Amino acid sequence: MPSSTAVPTVSPYLRDPDVQLMLRARDGDDAAFSELVVKYQDRLVGLLGNMIGSHEHAEDLAQDVFLRIFRARHGYEPNAKFSTWLFAVAHNVACNSKRSKVRRKEVQLQPAESGAMSVNPQEQLVPDKSGLMPTRLFQKKELQERVQQAMLGLNERQRMAVLLHKFEGMSYADIGAALDMTPQAVKSLLSRARDNLRSQLEGFVK
Repeated sequence: MPSSTAVPTVSPYLRDPDVQLMLRARDGDDAAFSELVVKYQDRLVGLLGNMIGSHEHAEDLAQDVFLRIFRARHGYEPNAKFSTWLFAVAHNVACNSKRSKVRRKEVQLQPAESGAMSVNPQEQLVPDKSGLMPTRLFQKKELQERVQQAMLGLNERQRMAVLLHKFEGMSYADIGAALDMTPQAVKSLLSRARDNLRSQLEGFVK
């Protein structure tokens, strides 16, 4: 009869160098945590800025994300890639921030009123080309504003899924882990998001 002795399983995520850094942080290595902050800070601010439409507020939220992860370090277990866990926390922080603002009934500027932001999804979606003529620059700015409005018009999960897939290059499985969804549900979510963007950008993006 086969032995009933359980064989310890080794997490496949231990090969992730960022997981190794987080494990070192768990064991008291603050320098390892600082490495993670340096590596992900700009990416996290950009992602959160695209989620909420405010670069300044995104910097505050990014600090909140890192603070939460630092406080949870002693209980850390490598159950996913570090980036997946980081973006899952970021998604929750961004959603909680937006709900908190709604409860406080703060006046939110519409995209057309907010002016140019330091971190905009449209600046990543629209290729940057040097030497544009004034007419083309105007057309590019108009397209960027329309893309921004379209992105902010998506629901929170659709927007996060698009950002993680398009700009972080994450797989359906990793996005699903970050958003607590199945890979098939993520595929459907992205399909709906693309349809929404396509309908809103009809006539602007061929």
